[in-house]
Amino acid sequence: MFGCLVAGRLVQTDAQQVANDKFIFNLPDFESVNHVVVFMLGTVPFPAGMGGAVYFSFPDPNCGQVWQLLGFITNEKPSAIFKISGLKAGEGGVHPFGVMPAQAPSVAQVGVSVETLDQLAQQTPAATSAVSTLDTFTQFTQKMLESLYNFTSSFAITQAQMTPNPSEMFIPASSILKWYENFQRRMQQNPYFWKT
Repeated sequence: MFGCLVAGRLVQTDAQQVANDKFIFNLPDFESVNHVVVFMLGTVPFPAGMGGAVYFSFPDPNCGQVWQLLGFITNEKPSAIFKISGLKAGEGGVHPFGVMPAQAPSVAQVGVSVETLDQLAQQTPAATSAVSTLDTFTQFTQKMLESLYNFTSSFAITQAQMTPNPSEMFIPASSILKWYENFQRRMQQNPYFWKT
């Protein structure tokens, strides 16, 4: 139902379901991550009147697990970019995840809690997690890249599942991910690089 993109590094589409309405992504080596993108895969929409509150949790052995609200996604807004580099460990508030198992010190978590749209409208995200204000062209490009990766990933099979077919060409998913990362990097350096 959901995917999580760690800007320029990792795409996850295998959320761990921890309750009927709660999903978790583990983010290894989160210290070097500036932004995360949470998106709907397009396979299962939210039920009518529902959306997903997106939370971030630092691994903090001193004060236990602390969750911070980043924002939300809905059927009408199926993805969002969140800045996590400005968040501070130990700060957080009320959250719907209860007590989760402790993670390794270098693994943070992103959680999606399915809630009513009325509940989402009453919540206030962490001030420093503001959704990135990218221009429309950059947003379109990112969505197009995510769409390409998600579309091609939907055809993924393991090498053991492959049957020989001399007329078919196979491309490793890692090559598409590498292309995506390179394109994103170039877009960040110069959004109009493609004109040259």
